[in-house]
Amino acid sequence: MRGQGGSPPAILWLLECPPDAGSARVSDLTPHRSDDTLALLMRTFSDVLHDIGEGEVARRLPWRSLWDADSIGADASAASDGFEDGLAERCMQAYSIALQLLGQAEENATAQRRRRAEDAGRLALQPGWEQVFSRLVAAGRSPDEIAHALRHVRVEPVLTAHPTEAKRQTILEHHRAVYRTIVELENSMWTHAERAALEQRLASWLERLWRTGEVYLHKPDLADERRMVLHYLGVVFVAVLPRVGARLRAAWARAGFDPALLSGADALPRLELGDWVGGDRDGHPFVTASVTEETLQLFRQAALSVVDDQLETLAVRLSLSGARQPVPDALLSLLTERSEQLETAGESAVLRNPGEPWRQLVNLMRAALPHPERTGAWTYSRASQLSADLRRLQAGLEEVGAARLARQDVEPVIAHVQAFGFHLARVDIRQNSAFHDRALAQLLAYAGVDDAEHYPTWSLARRRRLLDAELSSRRPLAAARSVVDAEARAVLDAFRCLVDHRDRHGAAGLGGLIVSMTRSVEDLLAVYLLAREAGLLERVDGRFICPLPVVPLFETIEDLAHAPDILDDWLAHPIVSASLAAQARREGLEVPVQQVMIGYSDSGKDGGIVASMWGLYRGQRALAEVGRKRGVRVRFFHGRGGTIGRGAGPTHRFIRALPPGSVQGDLRMTEQGETIRQRYANQVTASHHLELLLSGTLDATLRDREDPARLVALMDRLSASSRAAYRALLEQPGFVSFFRQATPVDAIEQSRIGSRPARRTGRATLDDLRAIPWVFAWNQSRFVLPGWFGLGTALTALRSDAPGDFERLVVAKREDSRWSPWHYLVSNTATALMTADAGVMAQYAALVDDPAVRDPIFRRIRDEYDRTKAVLEAIYGGALAQIRPEIHHGLARRHRALQPLHTHQVGLLRRWRAADGAERERRVPELLLSINAIASGLGATG
Repeated sequence: MRGQGGSPPAILWLLECPPDAGSARVSDLTPHRSDDTLALLMRTFSDVLHDIGEGEVARRLPWRSLWDADSIGADASAASDGFEDGLAERCMQAYSIALQLLGQAEENATAQRRRRAEDAGRLALQPGWEQVFSRLVAAGRSPDEIAHALRHVRVEPVLTAHPTEAKRQTILEHHRAVYRTIVELENSMWTHAERAALEQRLASWLERLWRTGEVYLHKPDLADERRMVLHYLGVVFVAVLPRVGARLRAAWARAGFDPALLSGADALPRLELGDWVGGDRDGHPFVTASVTEETLQLFRQAALSVVDDQLETLAVRLSLSGARQPVPDALLSLLTERSEQLETAGESAVLRNPGEPWRQLVNLMRAALPHPERTGAWTYSRASQLSADLRRLQAGLEEVGAARLARQDVEPVIAHVQAFGFHLARVDIRQNSAFHDRALAQLLAYAGVDDAEHYPTWSLARRRRLLDAELSSRRPLAAARSVVDAEARAVLDAFRCLVDHRDRHGAAGLGGLIVSMTRSVEDLLAVYLLAREAGLLERVDGRFICPLPVVPLFETIEDLAHAPDILDDWLAHPIVSASLAAQARREGLEVPVQQVMIGYSDSGKDGGIVASMWGLYRGQRALAEVGRKRGVRVRFFHGRGGTIGRGAGPTHRFIRALPPGSVQGDLRMTEQGETIRQRYANQVTASHHLELLLSGTLDATLRDREDPARLVALMDRLSASSRAAYRALLEQPGFVSFFRQATPVDAIEQSRIGSRPARRTGRATLDDLRAIPWVFAWNQSRFVLPGWFGLGTALTALRSDAPGDFERLVVAKREDSRWSPWHYLVSNTATALMTADAGVMAQYAALVDDPAVRDPIFRRIRDEYDRTKAVLEAIYGGALAQIRPEIHHGLARRHRALQPLHTHQVGLLRRWRAADGAERERRVPELLLSINAIASGLGATG
């Protein structure tokens, strides 16, 4: 559940705060400010609807009592059984907008609350820099140790466009404008007339929202998704980066640490960005080599454009006169060198601002930026060259005593170039191991290898013999222009695109080669052989090496269990160790790094929330230990989704719950679909989220923690028993039929919310269904089953069989003796369970035609729901609604708007499924609108 304006709504803000947040009361944490803002938004929206002739819709808006004193009790009528046929579509549209406005009101309240806490000196009670500094000092860490660790912190959010963003880009832009207006209205300086003008602007944006269709009329394509990602990469992150550094330095000063320890851009943690849009081709037939090439070029053009803008601003600011202060010799020398190298362009740059050498040098930097139309003259080939010149410029300012200008004006540009370079973000290439197998089989068959067409079924030993032999040979399997079959052509074309980009621009914009469904070392070595065929491998000391990371992705619980053995075998391979050493030299790293991606979505779909979380935890510990044994640092890449069932949860708690030793200054994680908007659409929210990522990574890096052996053993038991309960549900006769009828999964498969197909291969099976629509469907029908099912059975059995062990887990949840992994699991599960609604579940279950299927399966789900609620309340020490009143309050407020939407959707599904032909197709837009509206209220899809 997230607000549509860009951040966690107020009801989930507490999940971003520890229970020791001072003496906070519920009234403090769900302030009237959000109600006041919501009242303004809804009153304005109601007025707009009345003005344009939609009075009947306006009278059915939820929460009318907030702004209309004459409508006390109207909220109850709003939560009636659905909508009248003549008004249904317009009411759903209005409710969707209203629920998004609620999220924006809560987001604004959260941001204002953080500001008040900062002014009151209470930020140490909230997650972020000050809390981490306080915790580390209490643990005996010195400011020098903290500063040294900060220099080695690297966080890389990787933006993906999985089909979980149900909003059109136009709608998102309008909502961003609404939020900006809300923030402006917070300012107390406006006159009555100015405030009235702002409220009129707000009304105009709300009218635009109403008059613009909520759902995609056509399925978005990759170009649409890429435009979205480019907005965040090239606009939002660029604007937020200076704010992140400023907040860190302000927190450092408030902690009483020596500011000199954080002087210079190199003292700050590194923020880098990754991207999957245009590179992730796993089950996505539309991501071709040309799409990847276009993506790399667009990112490069955007990066250079932003750097040019920053340099232009810097030139305006550095108007220092050479007549007012002596010009350092080193600066003059650099001016002469660059001017001569740039020839005519250099001469023009110097003539532009005579007598202002600092500005002239910046002009020369702009002239030296790579440009496709500039030929002949010297230009920067790498961003590191620009960084070096900026440092020399900075030194030239410091030498004449202008240290403040060096720090305020030049240092942020250096930090920007370090973060974004000339590439903006690293583009990963992801493909499924089975696809690689087919591609390699085709190449081997072309080369005349016996039985090549059956390569995917060969034994691992036979595959290894062939792969080792081929990787020690320089002979190609096929000539460069050979006509090969589809899979081989697709893989080779993608890799050749990377070769071309590397040869022209370097490898800075290239990410890893990620292998989905990695089941063996042979799955990874196959990538090396395919890369050799494309010319991507390099020869170093007579041996092939791969300049790009080859990254295993372990997704299912079974794969995670086998992952340590696979990694150990992989790291022992000569070509791998040579490649990692070469990559480390290029990156200037002291220790080789092996990136390992772990998937939260498929492990959750495979075994349930408890087994998934614990399997991932166990797997990371074992993988990190393999790396230590082999002298390699394992860099974990966390493939988290946007909902609890796919690994989501409060950022600071997620990082604190990672295994000891698994975070060594480095965190890479996906930001998927709607979570990009929720976390980064607005700058204040974006900077806070990045602060949580960076400070959490610092904390995890320096944290000394051991897992209690007894609790580990208990988690092993809970994982096994919860997984058994979860699998028993999935394997119960008729379950697939129940799922397809009791949830709107069939409608979701019709939705136009992403360029990627809902199924990997198109087969109508549970295994083939992606985790995203799996979770999305359970959320829409308010089962929220992937977020909690299985825990109740596991804990109930433990409580019965070993009450002492159950009590240990109760104690491990308490603040004074908290074990972070357990606390994270319990709090997430409790949130998911509270989001579920037994009454709404029953409405959707009634859609299942056959009572012999419906009744036993629904009874099993309800029984597990009741068990889970009972054991969670035993752990929390009271009813969840009382112990977590802020969550309960927010959900209750949403329920008043969601109930009629659910009721109407159930009726729509029944009629749509009974229709056929043109009538069935005619009902799709209204059905999709209902999905969109409910997603707006829950703040989550899949």
